[in-house]
Amino acid sequence: MSDPILEVQGLKKYFRTSAGALHAVDDVSFSIGRGQTMGVVGESGCGKSTLGRTILQLHEPSGGKIFFSGREVTGMSRRAFREVRPKMQMIFQDPYSSLNGRMTVSQLIAEPLIVNKVCRSRTEIDERVEEMMDTVGLAKRLALSYPHELDGGRRQRIGIARALILKPEFVVCDEPVSALDVSIQAQILNLLMDLQDRMGLTYLFITHDLSVVKHISDEIMVMYLGKCVEKAPAGEIFRNPLHPYTKALLAAIPIPDISSKHKHRDLLQGEVASPVNPKPGCRFAARCPMASERCRSGEIPLTEQAPGHFTACLKASLS
Repeated sequence: MSDPILEVQGLKKYFRTSAGALHAVDDVSFSIGRGQTMGVVGESGCGKSTLGRTILQLHEPSGGKIFFSGREVTGMSRRAFREVRPKMQMIFQDPYSSLNGRMTVSQLIAEPLIVNKVCRSRTEIDERVEEMMDTVGLAKRLALSYPHELDGGRRQRIGIARALILKPEFVVCDEPVSALDVSIQAQILNLLMDLQDRMGLTYLFITHDLSVVKHISDEIMVMYLGKCVEKAPAGEIFRNPLHPYTKALLAAIPIPDISSKHKHRDLLQGEVASPVNPKPGCRFAARCPMASERCRSGEIPLTEQAPGHFTACLKASLS
């Protein structure tokens, strides 16, 4: 791995509920090399978005440490974190609800510059906005348009422009294409990869779609109910998945071949365990066809099965 720009150590985020503590993110550790992309996949509710928001300090961590460019940001004062904030940005899932409908395209893109006071004059702001609109593929004629007048693809380009206008080094992409038409998804993915090459960006790419994350990620982390159950280089995850949950996610990818409609698929059975005060043991055990009593009796550590390939599964470690 190249020089890590982000290091996460034992990160936890619990939410208080009337029934107890909801373990949204529970003891997750990883690092991302500068200029690389870490894909985070899993079903809805597995803690992917909470992980991204906690890294950016939009949620206060319940435990663990976060290092950005070698500097610990957990526990950092608001004043100190204000210096780091422009370098860590986020592209949100819904390009409509994340934009202020009363502001024009140019006002939306200029807002981060104004809030962070990085420009000396209105002329400089206008020049930076115009340059960024051109970078993300927004026509100049749209500068005075409002979000409701644009389609989903253009709205998401506004969201990307807002995230990049401060010239960040690290960007959390929270399902940036899941709300878009399939035909538009490819355009936005290609734009993100092109911008990464041109600007030297590092991505944490969150999605529930393995077929999407395959094309953009250098490494993939699979999450289930707040836990990391498998982490490996992208190609290795698809060639040799070890955890039963990862195998189930891969089996669920649609195959664009009519001859495959009779192909047998192993479907997950059983109920999803509650993330509120979870019981000891593997959280996937209730749905795992290979689960044993050992899987339910204690925590399953993330173990390196091959160089760079980690999994939290007793069966995988015994194979």
